[in-house]
Amino acid sequence: MKKNLTCIIVDDELSSRETLNSYISKYCENVLVLALCKNIDEGLTAIKKHKPDIVFLDIEMPFGDGFDLLDQAGEINFDVVFITAFSHYAIKALNMSATYYILKPVDIDELTEAVKKIREKKNEPVSSAKILLENNKTNNPEQKQIVLPHLSGFVVVKIANVMRVEADNNYSTVYLNDGTKQVVSRTLKFFEELLNESGFIRIHQSHLINTKFISEFKKGKTAQVKLSDGVWLDISAQRKRIS
Repeated sequence: MKKNLTCIIVDDELSSRETLNSYISKYCENVLVLALCKNIDEGLTAIKKHKPDIVFLDIEMPFGDGFDLLDQAGEINFDVVFITAFSHYAIKALNMSATYYILKPVDIDELTEAVKKIREKKNEPVSSAKILLENNKTNNPEQKQIVLPHLSGFVVVKIANVMRVEADNNYSTVYLNDGTKQVVSRTLKFFEELLNESGFIRIHQSHLINTKFISEFKKGKTAQVKLSDGVWLDISAQRKRIS
């Protein structure tokens, strides 16, 4: 039998709170909604009172946003599912930390999938929402982190330590500057969009590289770059802008 999960909903729109409450009650087995909150203050009070497993949190609200709630919550010992209208900046930040999010209007399949993933990974020692909050607090690109999910959980690495990403169909291998690597169930296009403002460029259909690790460049019919780990990579004809 599945363990009951408890949750609260924090959203300034009454219709959104009621719709999400109805969806969770009907479609999310063994998930109990303990409070419907219309602002950050009510959300913080409910978190302190109920100690929920999950907080369904709207990002954009009057008088503060979802990040402000997390910042004021203290220790984040709950999972967060952000409910948001589309915002490129917000989605990029959420993807970087592997935080769960659902776009408005809420899709029932996305909702049940988010709850399923939370249930499966309930024992992870680090909250992805905590990584999101830490990233949101720093303007130093060297300190920003990225969460790399794998079959048994995830690892957290600094973006500055990612040397390159190599495509493998619907998977990608992330190579770090300490010689280790992580296989992630994400496409190279996902990483290209995520890291294009962090000094990464795509040089080939199979390769995305961190330009700070380029140690040598070779021109020719097939141009190549050498990275600081000694690996040579081809540059496709369409992507010779690196030169």
